[in-house]
Amino acid sequence: MPGRKTRAFGNIRPLSSGRFQVRYRSPDGRTRPAPTTFATRKAAQRWLTLKEAEIAQGDWFAPEAGALPFGEYAAEWIEHRDLTRKTRRTYEDLLRLHLAPTFGNMLLSEIKEADIRRWRSSRLRRKRGKAQIPKAYRLMRAVLNTAVKDRLIRENPCQIDGAGLEETEERPVLSVSEVFELAEAIKPRYRALVLLATFGSLRWGELAGLRRRHLDLDKRTVTVRETVSDVGGLYKGKPKSRAGHRTVSLPELVVPDLRRHLDEYSAPGPDGFVFVGVRGNQLRRGNFSKYWADACAAVGLEDVHLHDLRHTGNTYAAEAGASVRELMRRMGHSSARAAMIYLHARDEREREIADRLGERVAEELRANRAEDDGDGPPPTGARR
Repeated sequence: MPGRKTRAFGNIRPLSSGRFQVRYRSPDGRTRPAPTTFATRKAAQRWLTLKEAEIAQGDWFAPEAGALPFGEYAAEWIEHRDLTRKTRRTYEDLLRLHLAPTFGNMLLSEIKEADIRRWRSSRLRRKRGKAQIPKAYRLMRAVLNTAVKDRLIRENPCQIDGAGLEETEERPVLSVSEVFELAEAIKPRYRALVLLATFGSLRWGELAGLRRRHLDLDKRTVTVRETVSDVGGLYKGKPKSRAGHRTVSLPELVVPDLRRHLDEYSAPGPDGFVFVGVRGNQLRRGNFSKYWADACAAVGLEDVHLHDLRHTGNTYAAEAGASVRELMRRMGHSSARAAMIYLHARDEREREIADRLGERVAEELRANRAEDDGDGPPPTGARR
């Protein structure tokens, strides 16, 4: 039918200035103008065609998307996550101390990779708090990943290679004699705790939350089902991941000490805590710290943390031949990354084995040469 041609998508209107204005209907049903006018009708038609293709491909973003302050969005992100009390507190501190001062009032759509690079480099130049920057970066990346899923931003600007990796200092590995010296030096009610932390590869929260029914000394196992966090008070919780729910086998060596501890120090009943304070109250890290420091001083160990016992036990397990999967299960990790650390320690054990092998071969060679020089039997084919 003769008449004016119309586009199936959007419209173009000439302005008195000689430029052209574009309007289109967005997926949310609203009629929206283009962000700018165009010098020619052809340029306006090209923009409108591209916008139509963008909508058809599902790539359209509302112009107002991302107009939300990062600090507000991140706080809501933390609030709506299923986190342990300790992890929630950590995230809140990272946001308050490291991210909010720079990005708190910036809109999500305004944050660029260059902004993050400048923030990171300035923070790393500081003398204090540098160890927290990789953690803060990982938190920001996780928050902005969710913003991408929420279609508030097109892509995550956290694209700095290695920025989330921490350069952790090498922690000490105690010798077996040092572990037992510590167990002997500490207050008797905590001797079994030292041994279980080492040979059961348990964390502090897992030790503090351990109940009698989770310690089966006939089968020589300890089962982790509950943890305790000490963040402004004692709070019962569950392991962070499915891998954290685990059963660890114990060496026979520590069973007598554990039996003696259950008889003399643990709270009564199957639900009683295995480790309690001097007055029978639930174990608190702050109270235990003094006994630990005194024991370390008594045996001449400096800068050794309780968590180093777990590190030591994992190293022993690797040296005993545990595979990556076995270490992961014992440690309660769902990632192989941490287990690989202990296999590096096993590399040193491999060198020790190689050295001993070389020594044995050298001894046999010397013995063979001595026989050849004397009146012994003729060399065998193997010796030739």
